[in-house]
Amino acid sequence: MKTKQAKYILGISCYYHDASAALMKEGKIVAAAEEERFTRKKHDNSFPINSINYCLQSQNITIKDIDYIGFYEKPFLKFERVLSQHLSNFPFSLRTFLSSMPSWINEKLRVTKKIKKTLKYEGDILFVEHHIAHAASSFLVSPFKEAAILTIDGVGEWTTTAYGYGKENDVKLIKEIKFPSSIGLLYSTITAYLGFSVNNSEYKVMGLAPYGDMNRKTNAYYKKLKQLIDIKEDGSFRMDMDYFVYHYANRMPSKKLCQLLGGPIRTSNMRLTEEHKHIAAGLQLITEDVIIKMLNNLYNKTKCRNIVLAGGVALNSVANGKLLKNTPFKNIWIQPNASDGGTSIGVAAYIYNSILGNKREYVMENAFLGPEYSDERIKKFLDDERIKYTEFKDKKELVDKTAKLVYDNNVVGWFQGRMEWGPRALGSRSILANPCNPKAKELLNTKVKHREKFRPFAPVVCEDDALKYFDCDKPVPAPTDFMLMVYPIHEKWQKVIPSVTHVDGSGRLQTIRRHQNELYYDVIKTFGKMSGVPILINTSFNIRGEPIVCTPENGYKCMMGTGIDYLVIGNFLVKREDNIKDIWDSEKYAVD
Repeated sequence: MKTKQAKYILGISCYYHDASAALMKEGKIVAAAEEERFTRKKHDNSFPINSINYCLQSQNITIKDIDYIGFYEKPFLKFERVLSQHLSNFPFSLRTFLSSMPSWINEKLRVTKKIKKTLKYEGDILFVEHHIAHAASSFLVSPFKEAAILTIDGVGEWTTTAYGYGKENDVKLIKEIKFPSSIGLLYSTITAYLGFSVNNSEYKVMGLAPYGDMNRKTNAYYKKLKQLIDIKEDGSFRMDMDYFVYHYANRMPSKKLCQLLGGPIRTSNMRLTEEHKHIAAGLQLITEDVIIKMLNNLYNKTKCRNIVLAGGVALNSVANGKLLKNTPFKNIWIQPNASDGGTSIGVAAYIYNSILGNKREYVMENAFLGPEYSDERIKKFLDDERIKYTEFKDKKELVDKTAKLVYDNNVVGWFQGRMEWGPRALGSRSILANPCNPKAKELLNTKVKHREKFRPFAPVVCEDDALKYFDCDKPVPAPTDFMLMVYPIHEKWQKVIPSVTHVDGSGRLQTIRRHQNELYYDVIKTFGKMSGVPILINTSFNIRGEPIVCTPENGYKCMMGTGIDYLVIGNFLVKREDNIKDIWDSEKYAVD
């Protein structure tokens, strides 16, 4: 293949959920962010103008410098599927069809016009199929020269699950499962049945599952849920659509599914019963069955030791932690923004490497691709708002003070460097707390997060300490850097770090290597010297229902609207109590 040079390629994802933009410069991803971080609207699906502007500004360029723009799916192919599903289910689908058409006519089918008009762009726009964008987002930025590829989500154009193979700069999908059969939509259907929001709260169901019966032989709901899906030995599957209505209605479970599970759809004011917990467990077990069977078959076809994953289901960290133990694969890599947001990176990489034929030279070693703010910018904000603060003398003082605050059981907002890419806070926009404090989970929920009590908080540990505390795969897989793997905590440490130990003795582990984030790494190590355990609670710097904070203003507002005790922001320390008057003097920092 003859290569064609391109200095800048812009990838765009929007109009479904988690809109984003990513910028590639000479084959390297230099900036990427989701639109929600700027608009403060969680899972914002609108045209990502703020994300695009950030990407351009990060490199001090304009839209005229962009050689190609890539879009993460093919809208007309997707529209074909939408028309087909509504026509085949007429007249039941009429109401949903009529309600969905305005967005298709006004936005989704006019992507080219929207891009050219909004950005004043005159260059080429390339459209890549959704699951190719997923596959590229995992393989082309992974450390592997060749790998088997698995992508699983709700639905793209037609495809819901695909597996394939990548070598050098080539990505091929070997087999696809198409709509309406979808593991992602099965998981979302049960999420809806359990009373949680679709495309937002599937991870809550994953967290609820260990409270139920995780034994395939004894969980009655596992057996019932298997009636919904016919799983073959190679992992392929077909769903019984009598149990679902998402293919023609704006809801997901059917009456037949409710009858099978023994009750109506749970509403938010209903308590979670033991039956609900067993249903969550059964769903998790079926999901793992499918993924593991599919991977075993994929290995037999490719004989490759490396596997990469993407798609929303690849965010199922409980399943991810079991993959290397239950398949022949030896090495794993997962796109940190595995859901639709990550496809903007995928389409940019696919254009540069696969379409234009340029050699791969970039490996995504960390997820710090978002905006950063200088100490000068932070100081100006603090001074302009008359916020009381102290300035650290040097980085050692910052590290020592932060570690001591956490050791003393304070809740610390940690705002440093470039914002993370993807749904996980990874040490740039994090809330830190003491995992050894048995009351820390309750403290965080009371002061800040206000979330369901069954949901665990995640531990972060330096990569060189991980095997001491966690029953990880060896060597520790890179996806743990992105908080994408759940592993058992060694039994002797479970009572030592009770606030990050889930009900089943596991933890959704994040590892950090010093070259990725020196300050974060050093705080963890320093805390370890004080406590004897070099582990912190790391949870996302936000409150329930809001995206992770992006700007200094977002960080300060989050602290003042909650019970976070301190904010370590750049080279400055802000104590909430010193600024408590702001809550009464102004509504500026009130949290809805």
